[in-house]
Amino acid sequence: MSELIPLIVAKYNYWLYIILMMIGLYAMIAKNNLVKKLVGMNIFQTSIILFYVSIGCKKGGTIPIIHHGIHAGRHVVDPAHYVNPLPHVLMLTAIVVSVSTLGVALALAVKIYNRYKTLEEDEILARLRAK
Repeated sequence: MSELIPLIVAKYNYWLYIILMMIGLYAMIAKNNLVKKLVGMNIFQTSIILFYVSIGCKKGGTIPIIHHGIHAGRHVVDPAHYVNPLPHVLMLTAIVVSVSTLGVALALAVKIYNRYKTLEEDEILARLRAK
């Protein structure tokens, strides 16, 4: 048990991402208001993006730029010394998709509100069943 505490403390950022993810999942499942569900979805997406960015980090790593000069042929490139840029690039794309999804979802929420005069899921479903 005493070995477990330092391991948990050393990986505090992962526990933070899990907590954020669970908050977002709870908001998406338990809340009836559509805007609260969208905020939960955004928190969930943000926690996943933070997780992927953090696993793409490497202590002591450097940016993957190899200098091509007259001495380039004499050096052996060791990929273990470089940070992999792929997770960061993919998460930039995920951020763009997340913002776009949130924008479209909020626009749909405005349309739903204009039509049903509420954003509560159970009230909207009740009105749809009544038709």
